[in-house]
Amino acid sequence: MEARSEVTGQAGRQTTEAGEADSQAAEEKPKRRRSPLAELAVIIALAAGLAFCVQAFVVKPFRIPSESMVPTLVPEQKILVNRLAYTFGDPKIGDVVVFHPPTGAVSQGGSECGVNKALSEPCPESTGVESDTNYVKRIVAGPGDTLSVRDGHPVVNGEIVTDEDYIRPCGAGNGCNMRQEITIPEGQYFMMGDNRGASDDSRFWGPVDEDWLIGEAFFTYWPLDRVGGI
Repeated sequence: MEARSEVTGQAGRQTTEAGEADSQAAEEKPKRRRSPLAELAVIIALAAGLAFCVQAFVVKPFRIPSESMVPTLVPEQKILVNRLAYTFGDPKIGDVVVFHPPTGAVSQGGSECGVNKALSEPCPESTGVESDTNYVKRIVAGPGDTLSVRDGHPVVNGEIVTDEDYIRPCGAGNGCNMRQEITIPEGQYFMMGDNRGASDDSRFWGPVDEDWLIGEAFFTYWPLDRVGGI
């Protein structure tokens, strides 16, 4: 009886040892490597997704199509716009912004005011309908401010703003002198191009709702000789 018991024990140990050996052999089998093409596809997909999210929610590039912001920005110049600028802060006078103008900016030659106005009066009210066109201008007055225009300079709350070394003088254009004062509605901003004599802006089609602001232009990356902050 004792001998049979000893043999059975040895057989059990041998079986256990064999099982351990088989397990180790299985663990040592080489893993299948992912195809380099599959890895590249994953990297490209992740990069594209990240780029889409950045453009949609953080920073978006734009191209300048016209001369309305000369000399600050010239045609074909490329800029970056901070889309979060007005999520965490308020727009400020002097900001260069990209926005959707009212439909009056893109109809009837870009000069449709929302109300009848005199030639000597800036447009006090837009059509109230947002267009899908992108414009870039500078904020010159904000909610509750009074505004008129003298020699192409905004007169804000009775004070003419003449320290504008970034503009091209207005000359004798239709929008250079609008002496009749208006008040900017709450939640809206008055925009003017830096090329004061050659810019269709809020003088003709009215203030812009804050909700229509896309973001603040903060950097230019093309052409190379103009790279830098705005």
